[in-house]
Parts: sequence; C-alpha cells; structure tokens
Amino acid sequence: MKYLLLIAFVAVIWWVLKNRSGRPAQRPSKASPDPEMMVICAHCGVHLPQSDSVDENGLYFCCEAHRQAGKASGRP
Repeated sequence: MKYLLLIAFVAVIWWVLKNRSGRPAQRPSKASPDPEMMVICAHCGVHLPQSDSVDENGLYFCCEAHRQAGKASGRP
C-alpha cells in the first residue's frame, strides 16, 4: 500500500512539473497594422488601398492601364 501511495505521489509531482514547464511564456499580442486609407479608381470605381493605387493629379487609379485610359478620355 505504501508503494502505491509513493508511486501516486511521484506521478502527481511529475505531472505538475511537466505541465508547469510546458506552458509557453505569454507573448505580447501582435499589434495590428495601422488602418490604411482606401481610394476609388477614377476609371472603374474599384476600392483599393492608397498604397496600391496609381496617383495622377489627385486622381487614383487601380492600375497603369486605367491611368492611361483616364488620360485618353480627357480626364486631367
């Protein structure tokens, strides 16, 4: 009986130490990037982040082809 209690005691201590050391330290949460301004393509109307747009004279375009098309249609 005393050996059974000794084995149970050692098992509980081993289990507590194993679970305690296995926990990762709390990591700081990932900071989300700052929100980015969304603009509308002057040619097709699609919404896109300003950093992905092509800017010309205050107008935003989704790609170089739409910038060229806007220029050809007489827009400034």
